[in-house]
Amino acid sequence: MSAQSATEYTFSPKDSLVGAQMLFVAFGALVLVPILTGLDANVALFTAGIGTIAFQIITRGKVPIFLASSFAFIAPISYGVKTWGIPGTLCGLAAAGALYIILSLIIRIKGSYVLERYLPPVVTGPVIMVIGLVLAPVAVGMADGSIGDGRIVGSSAMIISIVALATTIIVSIFGGGFLKLIPILCGIAAGYIVSLVMGLIDFSSVVNAPWFKVPNFTTPEWNLDAIIYVVPVAIAPAIEHFGDVLAIGSITGRDYVKDPGIQNTMLGDGIATSLAAFFGGPPNTTYSEVSGAVALTKAFNPAIMTWAAICAILLAFIGKIGAFLATIPGPVMGGVMILLFGMITVIGINTLVKAGKDLATPRSLVIVAVILVCGIGGMKFTAGTFAIEKIGLAGILGLVLNLILPVEKREA
Repeated sequence: MSAQSATEYTFSPKDSLVGAQMLFVAFGALVLVPILTGLDANVALFTAGIGTIAFQIITRGKVPIFLASSFAFIAPISYGVKTWGIPGTLCGLAAAGALYIILSLIIRIKGSYVLERYLPPVVTGPVIMVIGLVLAPVAVGMADGSIGDGRIVGSSAMIISIVALATTIIVSIFGGGFLKLIPILCGIAAGYIVSLVMGLIDFSSVVNAPWFKVPNFTTPEWNLDAIIYVVPVAIAPAIEHFGDVLAIGSITGRDYVKDPGIQNTMLGDGIATSLAAFFGGPPNTTYSEVSGAVALTKAFNPAIMTWAAICAILLAFIGKIGAFLATIPGPVMGGVMILLFGMITVIGINTLVKAGKDLATPRSLVIVAVILVCGIGGMKFTAGTFAIEKIGLAGILGLVLNLILPVEKREA
């Protein structure tokens, strides 16, 4: 079967198992975000499902992509939940989706080049790096038990986190075939098994949880501070979206930038993200691990992602899943997070490297330096009740500097 014919949308019950497999690939990362940020994992499953279906409707069922929880928003969600509560934070997340929608409209009118003009790698690369580096203390704190419920600390916490980290690394580097696509899941499983052996898991909440339970849906509450804080963070994943669409196109042999068009894929991502916020879920993003599974299995039919979405929605109503996920010890997640947040930083570095720009030029030095120091240093701007800090402020400063600083002759 040719790539051309394989990518036609054909909904068939026989593809349901393949769709369930795609969800399994995404599951570890999908539930990790709500677990780390205080959101409901069952809601995240539900919003991943409806977000993927919304994306497929908007893109006319042409792109085999699965959308689920975005790692780029872990820091702002964690800060927002502590500062404004979940409803207020959701307002900011809904606005992030609105930014994608606005970008899709701009692309539709002006063309995709506007992304390169206003959000070049010299801005997005350092912002992505800041996202990973700001989260580093959280990863280390959860790994050694200093951040969490205090049940597992000291040497026990370090043993568990090292096992989880080592397993994730080994599987990601030496794993073959399908196993290579689920290193996060393998790391969590290994850390969980060690915790079981050490007698640190309490299953009473799982036993008492009902099989059927409506997820803890939460609606946003208006919060301008959350909007201003979260929206700049959305710049980086918006640019990543473009790369993910190119990647899945190279896998299937189709040019999705032209058909259904990057403006429509961006619109689908934005609506999926805002839709998730209105139910209480984390922002959605395209999942590279699922794209990897598509490349491995040659399952190019976009309807397979519909089945993955349906499976996610059904699992969202199984109460014992949420209760089981809540038993995962903090050090297990901390061990995995050390690698994940470091990888986010490396992705930012790679964004700069692939751009091939000379970072030693005065203009590039200024932009990158200001973003990194203000973001990692936690610079904060306040005016009355209005405040913006860290990633959001760093992103805005980078965007403004890129617009106002004159382009050097050799770059022009």
